[in-house]
Amino acid sequence: MVKKYFSDLKNEFKGYNLSKLIKDLLSGVTVAAVALPLALAFGVSSGATPAAGLVTAIIGGIVIGLLSGASFQISGPTGAMSAILITVVANYGLNGMFVASFFAGIIILLAGIFKLGKLVSFLPSSVVMGFTSGIAIIIAMGQIDNFFGTVSEGTGAIEKIASYFRIGFSPSWQAVLIGAIVVVFMLLWPKKLNEKVPGSLLAIVIATVISTLCGFKDLAVVGDIPKSLLLSDSLKLSGINFEMVSGLISPIISVAALGMIESLLCGVSASRMKNEEFDANRELVAQGIGNILLPFFGGVPATAAIARTSVAIKSGEQTRLSGIFHALFLLASMMLLGGVMARLPLSALAGVLMVTAWRMNEWHGIKHIFKNKIYSAIIQFLATMIATVIFDLTIAIVIGIAVAALQFIVSASRVSIETTNVHRTLEKYESGDDNREVLISYISGALFFGNTDTLLKYYKDLNVEGCRHIILSLRGVPSVDVSGSAALLEICELLKAKDIDVRICGVNDRIRKNLDKSGVTAAIGEQGYSATSSDAVLDVVHKGI
Repeated sequence: MVKKYFSDLKNEFKGYNLSKLIKDLLSGVTVAAVALPLALAFGVSSGATPAAGLVTAIIGGIVIGLLSGASFQISGPTGAMSAILITVVANYGLNGMFVASFFAGIIILLAGIFKLGKLVSFLPSSVVMGFTSGIAIIIAMGQIDNFFGTVSEGTGAIEKIASYFRIGFSPSWQAVLIGAIVVVFMLLWPKKLNEKVPGSLLAIVIATVISTLCGFKDLAVVGDIPKSLLLSDSLKLSGINFEMVSGLISPIISVAALGMIESLLCGVSASRMKNEEFDANRELVAQGIGNILLPFFGGVPATAAIARTSVAIKSGEQTRLSGIFHALFLLASMMLLGGVMARLPLSALAGVLMVTAWRMNEWHGIKHIFKNKIYSAIIQFLATMIATVIFDLTIAIVIGIAVAALQFIVSASRVSIETTNVHRTLEKYESGDDNREVLISYISGALFFGNTDTLLKYYKDLNVEGCRHIILSLRGVPSVDVSGSAALLEICELLKAKDIDVRICGVNDRIRKNLDKSGVTAAIGEQGYSATSSDAVLDVVHKGI
């Protein structure tokens, strides 16, 4: 992996010149403009501080970007991750979040070392859409206090909303006005202009100017931004103990799972945009190292971010220097504009997150499955989305995959069998024995424990009167498990007991090995196999076997 990294790095910078450097610089500036408001917002929505979000974007942009599995990946804090972290911080405090990030980073690193990067391909797209939409709902619900200037109780988003019925809901018109200005501006800002000047950045600048000019003194603001990458709230090795780690198992798995899924999905999507190879395992190693280091600086867990990555590519990104430049520009903003950022209203950042949550949804895919009434995908989508909101990401993914697996089993259990009489359909095959009947059964579908009863019942009920030979064509059978092999053996014995010769044709090597082990080959003999149904018919008709 190390050797391939340096080889890819060499190819990436082959022919690098001043023109490409300028493109990387301009791309880095553009991405930084997009990342700045999001970093501040995601820092707040994670339950940490705006500074924590900035530190994450800076350290993640440099460390993860430098080691990344492709030239285009831009990493930092994301909305999906903040939806998990807010509960972790509420239950375990900032130190609990740091510990979760540290151990999640170790898990991600090990996943990369053991080359588990392709596992994400086993997630159905409808499951991914489901937990993305669920996370979007959690983000939006979690910003109600900041957007409306209210106070709630509880840890999760649902608990907070439920608390309004108990303690009351009294919104601040100043906060609502500022938040609404941001939302409306971002929604109306043209997409073409957004690629050059991010609407989110302009929106919070305008909102801050309005709140200052109007003298809105009751608005909650971001507060002091420390001019340091080493925040006072950070992970200390002395703060890690077995009791805390054991209590954080579920959050650790959730953070690791989301970090892997979001980063790899981003990489696969962006690699198509740029038409560049993406090394999933090296990306996991980079994400693992980054998330191990971030807690020691006071940052929140990071993942690759598709919004920032796509902006980088569209802005002319040439190499991974674009991501590093974006981090350096954020560092400069932190050092030079800390006083300005301190006055940003939290309701403005909440407005940014509200729009971000809306745009997170994969509306094209959602519209497709509902419009075309793809019920299996709809069930997976809804089950995962609801589970994400009610439980957490880990449970939601398990539920989504379980629902998808169950649907697959039900679908795969449908086996198709069609039996025809060779003499009636193929007159050219004449046996010279008018009383002999040759039947051929075409079986389609995987033969496994889910449909063996159907298979056995069919042949027990099949009318074989006058039949001397039956050919089982398995060309349409992609796989056979132990139960399927046992069912075929039982069918062979059942037919042989009725003095019927059994032939099998069209099996692949993998299925043939299973039939050998299960005793089917011993029951019908080597001569019982044929490559095609035509060969089998010729054997039993012309050779008179």
